[in-house]
Amino acid sequence: MGKKTPQDIVRKWMKAGKVKKKCCRSKSRCKKCPVLALKKAKTKLAAAA
Repeated sequence: MGKKTPQDIVRKWMKAGKVKKKCCRSKSRCKKCPVLALKKAKTKLAAAA
């Protein structure tokens, strides 16, 4: 299986349609922001370890 990285998790969320491909920066940060999703994935992996 290999090691999961935060980028892999965010890529999976993008395919599922939960995260956008690019950050629009038009709003402060929308719920589908990839930048926030990456932060969330990093904390998720840190909590699991």
